[in-house]
Amino acid sequence: MHVLDSSAFIDEYTTDEQIATIPMVREELEDEAGYRFDALEGSGMRIHIPDPETVDQIERAARETGDAEALSRTDVRLLATAFELDATLVTDDYAMQNVAEKLDVGVEVIAQDGIDERRDWTFQCQGCGRVFDENHDRCEICGSGLERKRP
Repeated sequence: MHVLDSSAFIDEYTTDEQIATIPMVREELEDEAGYRFDALEGSGMRIHIPDPETVDQIERAARETGDAEALSRTDVRLLATAFELDATLVTDDYAMQNVAEKLDVGVEVIAQDGIDERRDWTFQCQGCGRVFDENHDRCEICGSGLERKRP
């Protein structure tokens, strides 16, 4: 089973495998990509809504890797769907690939190169330079904003 991100519909991805996605993906699509979604839904594509507990698990994993701020609600639910269905996630999104790697969810890329390695991001204060393992709204020391940094 393959779980399709919006990029799969935009880039006209095809497979002989069974496919699934979530309703939120349709909201992101326009024109021909939206018509492709509708056609695939009409021909048997599975529409899945992940359990809230699985969504919470994905959000925790995204916070652990430092990708939580880079993922949309749709991204989190696509990851949860792939996790629940023990499926391969089809996406070009690097943050989704990073979290999928942490969760041992298979990934197939479409038009981009996939990630080479999983990363656990750090966050550096723009004022005092302190480095944090987790993202915060502000630095606990000086109150300045944080920026995601490659470890």
